[in-house]
Amino acid sequence: MTREHPSVSEPDDTDLEVTKPKDWAAGVPGVYHSMKPALEKLGVIRTGKTMLALNQKDGFDCPSCAWPDPNHRKAFEFCENGAKAVTWEATPVIIESDFWAQHSIDDLLEKSEYWLGMQGRLTEPVYKPAGENHYRPISWADAFSVLATKLNGLKSPDEAAFYTSGRASNEAAFAYQLFVRAFGTNNLPDCSNMCHESTGWAMGQTLGIGKATISYDDFAQADLIIIMGQNPGTNHPRMLTALEEAKDSGAEIVAVNPLPEAGLQRYKNPQRVKGIIGRGTPIADQHVQIRLGGDMALLQAVSKKVLAAEAQNPGTVLDHEFLAKYCFGLEDLNRHLNLLDEQTVLEATGLEEHEIDELAARYLKADRVIVTWAMGLTQQKKAVATIKEIINLLLLRGNIGKPGAGASPIRGHSNVQGDRTMGIWEQMPPAFLNALEREFGFEPPREHGADAVETITGLRDGDIKVFMALGGNLVAAISDTNAAEAAMRGAEMTVQVSTKLNRSHVVTGAEALILPTMGRTEIDMQTSGPQFVSVEDTVSAVHPSWGKIDPVAPGLLSEVAIISRLARAVLDDKVKVDWDGFEQNYDLIRDHISHVVDGCENYNQKIRQEGGFMLPNGPRDSRTFPTPIGKAILTVNDLEPVDRPPGTLILQTLRSHDQFNTTIYGHNDRYRGIKNGRHVVFVNPDDLAELGLIDGQFVDVHGVFSDKIPRVLRKFRLVSYPTARGCAAAYYPEANVLVPLSHLAEGSNTPVSKAVIVRLDPVEADADKAPNAARNRSGAALPS
Repeated sequence: MTREHPSVSEPDDTDLEVTKPKDWAAGVPGVYHSMKPALEKLGVIRTGKTMLALNQKDGFDCPSCAWPDPNHRKAFEFCENGAKAVTWEATPVIIESDFWAQHSIDDLLEKSEYWLGMQGRLTEPVYKPAGENHYRPISWADAFSVLATKLNGLKSPDEAAFYTSGRASNEAAFAYQLFVRAFGTNNLPDCSNMCHESTGWAMGQTLGIGKATISYDDFAQADLIIIMGQNPGTNHPRMLTALEEAKDSGAEIVAVNPLPEAGLQRYKNPQRVKGIIGRGTPIADQHVQIRLGGDMALLQAVSKKVLAAEAQNPGTVLDHEFLAKYCFGLEDLNRHLNLLDEQTVLEATGLEEHEIDELAARYLKADRVIVTWAMGLTQQKKAVATIKEIINLLLLRGNIGKPGAGASPIRGHSNVQGDRTMGIWEQMPPAFLNALEREFGFEPPREHGADAVETITGLRDGDIKVFMALGGNLVAAISDTNAAEAAMRGAEMTVQVSTKLNRSHVVTGAEALILPTMGRTEIDMQTSGPQFVSVEDTVSAVHPSWGKIDPVAPGLLSEVAIISRLARAVLDDKVKVDWDGFEQNYDLIRDHISHVVDGCENYNQKIRQEGGFMLPNGPRDSRTFPTPIGKAILTVNDLEPVDRPPGTLILQTLRSHDQFNTTIYGHNDRYRGIKNGRHVVFVNPDDLAELGLIDGQFVDVHGVFSDKIPRVLRKFRLVSYPTARGCAAAYYPEANVLVPLSHLAEGSNTPVSKAVIVRLDPVEADADKAPNAARNRSGAALPS
């Protein structure tokens, strides 16, 4: 396949346009923006093969989000961002060998994430020797030899860390963790450390399992759905269809978010007539515009009102039978919430009392309630405690373990939950490690390994010398960008297993390897025949995924093949694992999974059932709670509102509509009214006035933290936006530079990207940029 050198246009602030944000999502524009890039970049045939197989029972799982698939699937079971993800991966554009001679590391460091991703698919291993400034092509055999020599030369296996992205399949994840533990370390950081780690800790400590307690069908059976800290219209658009179905069945929906998100206001389903020619479906019946960091106070206030209603009408509000039989801690919770100060709640949330009363009234009248959340909650300092308060609220009225009710964390990566199930965690419990030992006859390491933040600090301090990543883009995804990049440059070797270029390929250790791999869309042909892999979605449904198009280039290896060959090179006969068999037939891996992973017994048989199978979930299936006391635990959590010093704002990082995680598909954020740019900061108009600033003005955004280390975004344009008072927002990953590496959620070690204290300092726009860049929402030039 011949590479067509793409013409990559990088808009700058001179092209930036700001218009009024939309109050609805999808519709005809959603279809247009889904299909136009696919048809232009893939062609009609390749587009048909991919899009018609996307999320189908005999097709491949979307490489984008982890939203579950309905039992009765439509012909077009994908969304705009799923189509963009497939187009990005399945592109026929490839990076040819001469690219590496033409572009030095220093040259590539000057390129944006967008430019790097647009260069096309990686198709051959490349190696950067120490002291050189270019990658050079290398054979697969030599690549594995270089890496094996480096790993086996370390003084301790703990001097290496092995990162994993959530896009790895169950089979690849299981093989990867097996190799790493056989090598001798639990240094298995992953993207969960930066997203739903807080969820796992909170739910694990209260319910005994860190996964959703609902299924897809529960949404349509709910009376009330409370959506907290998430933006389905951009991050998992197919959720809007489930919310529309819930509305059709009579559910009420509440959105709790500092920003009004278009998809939670109104949804125009492009597969319904009223979504094409009508106004669509209003989604949220109430928008609770919470101040950043105020979610815990809101949840405590609602629980207090539930307990007060019970006190006024004893025996009629709480689910006493459920609480007595299945729960522990009600009396302590009641005493604690009795002391909750209402004025503190109002200040922490930025809400009026009637808004909290309205939410409490909706909860009290609903028999079946789902609370669903994402990173708007998990990346707060008190994230673990906040999610525990969600569990408290649900338990009070028995909203766990019955149809239409439960806790619903929404995972943002396609198999991030499956990877954790397969053992990708630096703190896997003894039961898993014991099963691994029985199955393979070696003693796995028992000490906890390094998570994502600890990996960066280990690289910084010289304790970790080799960093390997199975997918992902850690230096862009992690907090404190400058510190993270400096730490990665201190490594002796960095290794990336990837489909396309990103920032982590050009911020390297002294030596660096890039190992190209096949994508999920591609046919994986091994000696025993075509292979499929499996993934787990956000509600614990496990299903197969079959590639449908030919690999973009000959010689590409699958993730499983790369791991298997690396394991052979590094371990030789240290452990009795049939790595050759793993590569040739993935059924062998699944046989081992069935012996090691709880709930995966007879894996090869169950995964071949139509639609796959559901993993067992005690709280959901039988109201059994595998906590140390065998009951669900209501917890007492101390409120700690986010302090905002005078002259500052609380900033959150967020995605634009034209990106997935750190992958930038384009420079537009259609629903928020941003076109041709990303260097913006959204601020409430009243806050602009209070700070003496104006819409369209350029500012430097300074992080304000006690360590006094300068962290700043230079010359970002202010956008007057209806966010909560005292709050601001800027795009990730650009704004990660503002988040200190030590700014972590209590208990989970997750970077706190949703409570960044910032100061906005005015700067002068360049004279040649000001006329175009500084325009208000009407398009008129701003006064100088």
